[in-house]
Amino acid sequence: MRAVMENHVTGMDELLAGYAAGSLSYPAQALVGAHLELNGSNRGYVSSLEALGGVGLDDADGVPLSSRDAILDAIFDEALPTATNTVVPVDAGNDNSPVPQSLRSIVGTSMDSLPWKTLLPGVKECKFGEIDGCSTSLLWVRAGRAMPSHTHHGTELTLVLQGGFQDEDDHYVAGDVAFADGDVDHRPIADAGEDCICFAVTAGRLELTGPVGRWFAPFMR
Repeated sequence: MRAVMENHVTGMDELLAGYAAGSLSYPAQALVGAHLELNGSNRGYVSSLEALGGVGLDDADGVPLSSRDAILDAIFDEALPTATNTVVPVDAGNDNSPVPQSLRSIVGTSMDSLPWKTLLPGVKECKFGEIDGCSTSLLWVRAGRAMPSHTHHGTELTLVLQGGFQDEDDHYVAGDVAFADGDVDHRPIADAGEDCICFAVTAGRLELTGPVGRWFAPFMR
């Protein structure tokens, strides 16, 4: 079972390399795919990495596989594994969906019909459960609203789907990916004028910090 940052990714280049190699967890792979749909700045880099990987395969010497037919028979005869999480069916005909194609196997095509739950005043969340060892969710933060200060026992990737937010490190808008781990203690604030919606993939738990966060902590579990 792979974690979101199995290879200790510490920057966007490494994250994109993991995506090109197919080594990220399923939801992290979907998140980066959605980033590439929304933001074209890294598409050329990923294409180059994928091309390099193809060259490496072409140059590699073949390795004989013993009992090839028996192995293939075993693969095709094996029952499909039972899903450990529920995903929303994809409506391929909904071309006007605000959800990027890469996320539709997890989120579906409509965010309005999802079972949102209020976490705090002005903050809603929709959880999709654990997928491939990672917690996945959507966060909807009202324009101008601040999240409580928090840090992470593990890693978190956050893709902005709508609006934007500011924290102590940077400003993120639609298509941007924010990376946080135990070294980050931040207080994201949604931009004024438009609600902020984000897709988050987390390995490990979030810890609220500061007096306000500690007061709200029992209500966010």
